[in-house]
Amino acid sequence: MSKIEEVKAKVEIGKTKLIPGLVQEALDEGSSAADILQAMVDSMSVVGEKFSSGEIFVPEMLIAAKAMAKGVDVLRPLLAGDTSASLGTCIIGTVAGDLHDIGKNLVSMMIESAGFTMVDLGVDVPAERFVEAVKENENVTLVACSGLLTTTMPALKEAVQTIKASGLDVKVIVGGAPVTPEYAAEIGADGFAPDAGSAAVKAKELVA
Repeated sequence: MSKIEEVKAKVEIGKTKLIPGLVQEALDEGSSAADILQAMVDSMSVVGEKFSSGEIFVPEMLIAAKAMAKGVDVLRPLLAGDTSASLGTCIIGTVAGDLHDIGKNLVSMMIESAGFTMVDLGVDVPAERFVEAVKENENVTLVACSGLLTTTMPALKEAVQTIKASGLDVKVIVGGAPVTPEYAAEIGADGFAPDAGSAAVKAKELVA
């Protein structure tokens, strides 16, 4: 199998120590950083599907995400040079009352690889904190709010509406297991993404 296929296979099973070397070998073989990144994203999509269907559990998913992070570290200098201009800064966080960060971390890596500078506020982020972060950082173009529990849907709504009411010129993208495109539209978000890969695509669309 080609090195890029090998990267894909090893990310999926979370071979963290092997990934940096394999990514470098794939680059040496002539694969582009963007293609290698896409292969790892595809791999994480498979991991996500297996997780959703109960084939694997949180530990396996975390290990795969960690393996991908190691690969992204190797690619980052190349990807940074790959984007003709930065798309600005993206503030990301999981909303108040929610302590989930696996999905958020994956989305953060993906949006960063699309050409954004990331500011991660972590988990359990109050609505006002998103607004403060936009004011504290330069050239913020996007705010990504994550909510993984049905009980934190109202907090997601509050976060979006607080950001919108602040009058700041930023786009807001939302996501998380219980979030639907309809709910995103209803609470006034500019965009919605069902997974990390599409979040990166949507993020670029929103600020382009």
